[in-house]
Formats: sequence, structure tokens, C-alpha cells
Amino acid sequence: MTFNGFKKEGIEFLIDLEMNNTKVWFENNRYIWEEHILKPNVAFVEEMGETLEMLVPMINAKPKVSGSLFKIYRDTRFSKDKTPMKDKIGIIFWQGGAHRMQSTSYYFFYNIEQYYIATGIRTFKPPLLKAYRKYIQNKTNAKNLHQILEDIKQKGYQLPEPKYKRLPQGFKEGDEYSYLSKYNAIFGFQTYPLHEINDDFYSEKIVDKAFKVFQDMDNLREWLYQLTLTVED
Repeated sequence: MTFNGFKKEGIEFLIDLEMNNTKVWFENNRYIWEEHILKPNVAFVEEMGETLEMLVPMINAKPKVSGSLFKIYRDTRFSKDKTPMKDKIGIIFWQGGAHRMQSTSYYFFYNIEQYYIATGIRTFKPPLLKAYRKYIQNKTNAKNLHQILEDIKQKGYQLPEPKYKRLPQGFKEGDEYSYLSKYNAIFGFQTYPLHEINDDFYSEKIVDKAFKVFQDMDNLREWLYQLTLTVED
């Protein structure tokens, strides 16, 4: 399937969904979602996956829902938002054999207002958080991560805010890199508004644009991948 950009009709569908967020409405209009969101997303995963092999030869790029494509149905059991359908479309490419959300990854999300390109791990679950804190107790590992994050900021990308106010056990105030222990996720990202009708989002150029962002932050991807190799089963 040839990818030639995401579809304006897909964004229009998301606008309509925002005003009609019910399972009945979605099922009655599923054909629009399949044609103008699902098909372009599948094509994007195939095209972007092949491109990303230049950075990670064995990248997981699975062009299907619950693979590289996130479900549009919301799991309301674990969400404060009880509307049944998500208001954003998510795509992920990940490295290694662990769960996609606990692997170093490339992300692409979009909604009716903007699209978001990121590299990293968006949430550390307890085993990975434990491994992360142990990993950065090695000063070389901590220093390398600090320098990578500084480089990402210098390139104009954004970083998440630290999750925790206090230092966890094993870290001391005044240590140069102790601030890193307050994070429960590490990723770099950038958001782009969707106001321009001729935005790269609507053409095949979005593949090169996303690749440039991923490439700019590939040192972070590699650092995090080495971290994931230390996680104990």
C-alpha cells in the first residue's frame, strides 16, 4: 500500500467523533474510519518501518491494530475519561522483544489540533523504573543520559517534567545527576500544529520529517535500549 500522506477526511472524522463520542455512532461510521484513518495509518507504518530500518534493522513495525496501531476504543476501566472512543490516533515502532510500551520506541500521535513525534519510553512500570534507577547509579550512565538530554534540548525538542518531587532512596541532593532519578519516563518530543492545509502531515513528506526527528534523538533511543537489556524478568 502506497503512503501519500494522512487524510483531511480523517481529521474531519475525528472532529465529528468529538461531538458524537458513542459506540453506536462510531460503528455507523466505521467505514469512514477504515478508509481515511486506518488505511493511511497502515501505509504509514509500512513506509516508516522500512525507513527506520536504517536506524534499527530489526525495528518492530507491525501494520495492524494492537501492533504498531493503537486501538481507538478506550479502556475505560483505567481511565478518568469515560468516553468510549479515543480523541487521538497513536502509532508506535519499538525495539526488542519486550512489551511495546516498556521498550524504547518511536511514537507518532495526532488529533484534530496537532501531531506529536517522540522517541523514548513514555512510562516506566515498576520493573523498568527499578532498573532505570539502578542503571543511573552508575555515574557514567547518568552522565551520558544527562548529555543526551541536553543535546535534545539544544536541538529544540522538549522533555517531560519529572514525576517525583523527592529523590528516591539511594540518591542524594547535591549530586550532579541525581535529578534524573525523579523521572518515571524518558522521552524527547515535539508537537506541530495542524492549522495549515498544506502541512507535510497531508503528504508523503511527513515520513522524512518524522525520520529527521527520530534520527535527531537516536542517541536517546540507544541509551534506553541498553537500559531495557538490564531489566530482570
